[in-house]
Amino acid sequence: MRRDLILIWLALLTWGLGEGMFFFFQPLYLQELGADPLKIGAVLGMVGLAMTLAFLPAGYLSDRFGRRPLLIAAWVMGLLSTGIMAVSATLTVHVVAMVLYGFTSFVSVPLNSYVTAARGRVSVGRALTLSSAFFNLGYMLGPLIGGFVGENIGLKANFRYAAVIFLFSSAIVFFIRPQPVEKPPKSSAGQGVREMWQGSYGRYVVLIFFVMFAMYLPQPLAQNFLQNERGASLAAIGQLLSARSLGVVILNLLLGHLNARIGFLLTHACMVLFSLLIWLGTGFPHYLLGYLLMGGYITGRGLAIAQGRALVQSANMGVAYGMLETAVASAMVLGPPLAGWLYEINPELVYGVSLALVGLALAAYILFSPLKQRDLVLFEERERAQWNQS
Repeated sequence: MRRDLILIWLALLTWGLGEGMFFFFQPLYLQELGADPLKIGAVLGMVGLAMTLAFLPAGYLSDRFGRRPLLIAAWVMGLLSTGIMAVSATLTVHVVAMVLYGFTSFVSVPLNSYVTAARGRVSVGRALTLSSAFFNLGYMLGPLIGGFVGENIGLKANFRYAAVIFLFSSAIVFFIRPQPVEKPPKSSAGQGVREMWQGSYGRYVVLIFFVMFAMYLPQPLAQNFLQNERGASLAAIGQLLSARSLGVVILNLLLGHLNARIGFLLTHACMVLFSLLIWLGTGFPHYLLGYLLMGGYITGRGLAIAQGRALVQSANMGVAYGMLETAVASAMVLGPPLAGWLYEINPELVYGVSLALVGLALAAYILFSPLKQRDLVLFEERERAQWNQS
């Protein structure tokens, strides 16, 4: 299993490098193609919708047919869609390719299930945040390279270089080994989306949607805000995006070993500080610190999923992770259009509204989460005991 984890981490590292070259420059490239803030928000919302539609089917298929085939499919689809973006000449074609790339986000469901099953004695939170750290090591370098390429050659070139990197990353994934398909116990053989939705897991999913929506709202147009309202260059924005990825790595390593509930609460504080620093900051050092803390969103996402694992059985892990990822993606569907609308009224309004929502989300999580710190401790103790017996 260690061999497969190393291969997964190498594939994530290289994919992060390629995606980091273009992903966060997408709003700026859409602007170059003639899209205004409202259109940019709508396009990003469409990408989020593509993610939302893909997660639950991916969870069902990974539980039933195995995780490896879906991992390979996602990597290949990402390579093809990036190739289309690299050669597209119109806004329409580029948006279609973006939406296709959005569908590849279903990879997180079989990926998280694969890593969870292969983690050994490591806690779920630690395993997932460590995988995210490898991806974001690549993501840290990608924006630096992308900012330089975009400044000197043009943003379109970023997609061509990313497609080449994705080719190597896809080749690595073909060498991972399949995992056995688990069958649920007879007592829970019928457990699926409907049964989980009606129980405590469904309540947890709704809560995570609200929390992740509040944490995502200040992000979609942050690069546009800094370029248009604060005069930041593409090279500077590339440095900030690299700082974000460095922040993900640091926060994953610092918070990933904590109890997942405690770490998740701390990511809220990170996003509050991010909004304040981007909104009220007066120079590059403030924005740099803000983007380091922006990594708390990704760390929080991993810790939210890690907590949810304690509420479901391993045989239903794909469907359960698919439900959580659908909730997160739904937040990404609704967040960009709202951010674009607020930006049109007043660019600074985005950050005031997001701060209020994060405060409400934090209160809701503390009061209504079906999982407390002790529940997660007991779950990890049971998992380690089962591993030692096997």
